[in-house]
Amino acid sequence: MTQPRNRTRARTRRVPWTALAALAGLTAGTVRARRRLAAVAVLDPAAPVDGVSLDGWQLITAKGVEVDKATLSAAVDYAERTGLKLLDLLPDSLDTERALGLLRDLELKDSRFGRTGKVRGAGHAVLVAEDVRGRSEAEVEDGLDTAELHTLLSRLKQYATAETGIAVAPGVTAPSPSGLAGRAAELRAVGVPPRLVAAAQVAGLALLVRAAVKDRRWGAAALALYWLQPALVLGGGGRGPLRPADLPRLTAARPLHSLAAALRTVASDDPGRAESLAEFAALRPGYTADLKDGSERFLEPRRPDCPWCGSAELTVRTHMPDLYQGKPGHFTLEECGACGHVFQNPRLTLDGLDFYYRDFYDGLGVGGAAHVFGTMGSSYRGRAEMLKPFGKPAAWLDVGTGHGHFCDSAREIWPDTRFDGLDMADAVREAEARGWVGTAHYGQFPELAPELVHRYDTVSMYHYLEHTRDPLAELDAAAKVLPPGGHLLIELPDPESRLSRLLGPYWVPFFQPQHQHLMPIANLRAALADRGFTVLAEEHGAAHQACDFVGAVLLTANRLAPNPYAPWGPGRTTVPRRAFRTAVQTAALPCYAVAAVLDRLRAAAARATDGGNAYRLIARKGA
Repeated sequence: MTQPRNRTRARTRRVPWTALAALAGLTAGTVRARRRLAAVAVLDPAAPVDGVSLDGWQLITAKGVEVDKATLSAAVDYAERTGLKLLDLLPDSLDTERALGLLRDLELKDSRFGRTGKVRGAGHAVLVAEDVRGRSEAEVEDGLDTAELHTLLSRLKQYATAETGIAVAPGVTAPSPSGLAGRAAELRAVGVPPRLVAAAQVAGLALLVRAAVKDRRWGAAALALYWLQPALVLGGGGRGPLRPADLPRLTAARPLHSLAAALRTVASDDPGRAESLAEFAALRPGYTADLKDGSERFLEPRRPDCPWCGSAELTVRTHMPDLYQGKPGHFTLEECGACGHVFQNPRLTLDGLDFYYRDFYDGLGVGGAAHVFGTMGSSYRGRAEMLKPFGKPAAWLDVGTGHGHFCDSAREIWPDTRFDGLDMADAVREAEARGWVGTAHYGQFPELAPELVHRYDTVSMYHYLEHTRDPLAELDAAAKVLPPGGHLLIELPDPESRLSRLLGPYWVPFFQPQHQHLMPIANLRAALADRGFTVLAEEHGAAHQACDFVGAVLLTANRLAPNPYAPWGPGRTTVPRRAFRTAVQTAALPCYAVAAVLDRLRAAAARATDGGNAYRLIARKGA
């Protein structure tokens, strides 16, 4: 008689974690969306605008979109008053689905986008200053579709990073949405994988239905909040800045509408997939030629001693393939028992570096790399602020600058400093064209150092030394370039991080095959002292990058199911392989959610204990 009662008590005491997590997430999302909507400026075409000239501005509209003259004048007046050079005009009649999607991604401060943050507009009308359009060399014409206008807005924003904003423009008339046929193209244009979004929608709906059935009251509350979310975010009794005509209908049928949207997204993704497959096919002959003699030719002979201290006391730290792109090859990191230096052994040849870097930061990988670098604004500002107690820089050289994201962001901290960039990739020239760096130096730092002597009082190397073949030669170059009293700032992955042991090859900062050296901070301190530098400050927790667990899930999924269409792959695929990759990516979605929570907790612990997966330091050159 007691056993059934015990089971009843156990059921009573069970905490409905799934339902509570869904309810908390939906509540936070609803509040966040309302806050973001409130941050968007609203133009008033009826307000009198005197002395506004449309010269120097160009309006670009999508097909079927009209903007009246009063709204255009109000938009130009607003842009000039607020110092904007690029303004996305958001119709107040924007359909509900697009409005909710926009608010999920919209990150604004004073109705403008951050320097490094991605831009997200409505895809209907864009006002751009002529000098921005001219520097971007973008071919601009009216009658673009929504996806094309999204792509154009992203390109233009690169030339007006701190002067791009968004505003609701009631005078913009938008055509009624033509269904969801183009939804996949729009998602791709804003940098979101359509099939992943569709899978997330279906998984979320399934989770809510399960919670409603199993967790009863709490699950039903979560499902009800999801159902009513469009009205809670966009409804305002006709007083809100957005007034979608389809809001009542979509709210009433939201679960069915979301399921239909997911299915149509997958169905409409075929043109985009066909375009990607054509791009893969065009690259395949080149990769086939590179790999005809195998991938072993990209590795030098293994060295028997440590490149940092010369000790022969070496042990294997970890083995791994290319877990990022899935290119053929296998790589080994060894650790020196004498000094703790971790290095790739055998290391890549110059041809190997070219092969494995190709299509990672450029080509096929340019969109993904730009997205990652664009999310690091707070990290860039933290690096720049580290110099504040020790001096005011006049001329700053960022070595390994890439597209110049750090230099562009650091201007918020040091507006009077000249920021130049150096890199061996063509991206540095594009950084100069965008205005993200003042002068672009193209080539290897040790080779260019003689012509840069004493031209800069500050040199930075952020996540650069680990990519180089000889880090000590790079430090020699910095010592040559900087004058006495000059500052050198360095940030690196920390091979002494505890998670590097726990996660092994799935620890993101191992980053094979690109990272060739990982130096304990004691080694770097000693090397700087040998070159006449004094370390002034170190940061560990502040340098931590919250990517350990999400990265581990990503790398695991890539290893289990690499992209079957990749141009360095076998060149053929099968239905089972495609289905398996889809299944792995779908199964990984809840793992990403858990990993994101763990990364947040890990980041908080790293900042509290001043220990994480990276470190940065600042050193001053002596007389």
